[in-house]
Amino acid sequence: MAPECPAGCSGVRVASTLAVARPVLWTRVSCFEGVNDELGPIVRMSHPPALTVLDETLPLGRPLFRSWLRLFGILPVDYDHIGFAAITPGVGFSERSTMGSLRVWHHDRRLDDVEGGTLVTDTLCFAPRIPGSAGIARALVAALFRHRHGRLARRFGRLAPVTIERFPPAKH
Repeated sequence: MAPECPAGCSGVRVASTLAVARPVLWTRVSCFEGVNDELGPIVRMSHPPALTVLDETLPLGRPLFRSWLRLFGILPVDYDHIGFAAITPGVGFSERSTMGSLRVWHHDRRLDDVEGGTLVTDTLCFAPRIPGSAGIARALVAALFRHRHGRLARRFGRLAPVTIERFPPAKH
């Protein structure tokens, strides 16, 4: 079942089951070193030097900083004005941001215990700023998050294949 995305948004859900305990996985996915490892070598995200970990001390409900996305760690290609609606250590987060290319960017990551490991589910809802580009944006987001799950699987081992669900059909 697809989540509710804001009006005018497209969505992608990417999930995989990894052979790692949830607390160990959370430690990796909740720090910028881990995020950049997932994105690498394709993209690297900047962050304030003092902010290395996502935890319950971060202010919620407002933009925190602008993170530059650099292709191959060098060429700035976009930015993410990052904010969070919720952070539950060990369980997941709900990012609510805007980007240079996307007027809406919602990224919910959830970690659930399963036998022998952890189910990682990324649900992404987004709305491009350029009319008619939703299909391209959906393909890029799906490919990037498949890559991220692949990088996690190489680090921790995979118990089940990656699944990708796209919703709703692009109409803009």
